[in-house]
Amino acid sequence: MLEELKQRVWQCNVDLLRWGLVVWTGGNVSGRDPQTGLVVIKPSGVLYDVLKAEDLVVVDLDGRVAEGSRQPSTDTASHLYVYRHRPDVFGVTHTHSNYATAFAAVGRPIPVYLTGIADEFGCEIPCGEYARIGGEQIGAEIVRAIGDSKAILMKQHGVFTIGVSPEKALKTAVMVEDSAKTVWLALQIGQPQPLSQEEIAANHERYSNRYGQK
Repeated sequence: MLEELKQRVWQCNVDLLRWGLVVWTGGNVSGRDPQTGLVVIKPSGVLYDVLKAEDLVVVDLDGRVAEGSRQPSTDTASHLYVYRHRPDVFGVTHTHSNYATAFAAVGRPIPVYLTGIADEFGCEIPCGEYARIGGEQIGAEIVRAIGDSKAILMKQHGVFTIGVSPEKALKTAVMVEDSAKTVWLALQIGQPQPLSQEEIAANHERYSNRYGQK
């Protein structure tokens, strides 16, 4: 079932470790199949370096297991809430990456201090309110507070990113951590100033429509 999507979601999960976004068994990536609506997600508590594609769990949007012998991630209900309320989302990534989670720990968003943040996000990276793990509360807060961003810091918890694919959600998680690290370093030197809304919009438009190869 969904073997191609399983392989992609597996690769994104192991890439969390490669990019230094997780330790031990923390974090997860999921992907939603556009044809069936079924979701592939990491099993709970499995080390990344032993994780196999066949270990991933397939669930429907109500959380019923359609395939897999392992327990799905404890964040599954939150991922599913996002998918049910954001039909444009087909990938969700969750990490506790250090620099971004440091901002989450103190409940601070990451303003658009850098052209790189304007490029990737087009707005500040918001910080949602604290929500308990294990149910839909985190997903509901993501939907409520994420706005136009592709990423959100969850207060005293970590980072969630969304995308049109698991790979896009993973890329956004990488860019959140890179941005957070640079902003943290800048704050050790002084107080950076946010870009103007005009510059944010201009950089985001260029990056979204004219950057890279066609």
